[in-house]
Amino acid sequence: MAVIANAKVETLPEPWSGAIRSGRHQLITDKPESFGGQDQGLAPYDLICSGLISCTMITLRMYAQHKGIDLGAFQVEADFCTNKEGREWIERRVHFQSPPDEALQHKVLDICSKTPVTKTLLRSLEINTQLV
Repeated sequence: MAVIANAKVETLPEPWSGAIRSGRHQLITDKPESFGGQDQGLAPYDLICSGLISCTMITLRMYAQHKGIDLGAFQVEADFCTNKEGREWIERRVHFQSPPDEALQHKVLDICSKTPVTKTLLRSLEINTQLV
């Protein structure tokens, strides 16, 4: 077994707020005011989207560097969506300052479908919980 990531959250005094620590980094998680939180930090589904888009950005930049391609400046966005039937999905968008040619656009889409976090989200993931 190899651990590739680790994070810990500790409750804060405000309802639904927590301090997340991962390595040397920390951030606040909370719920929006409309859900009774203080909106002091990212909500859990925002964190899922953040993981996906950061992995997408890093993977695209690594690919471009490896192939000697200049993708220029770009942004990646994601929306976590749900409907009345309970179906859930993520809409991801990559915006380039200077759009790549058609062949590279197809390659970018292919790479996006193969990022590590994308692959994790697309397959079943076992979650084991222990009380310690």
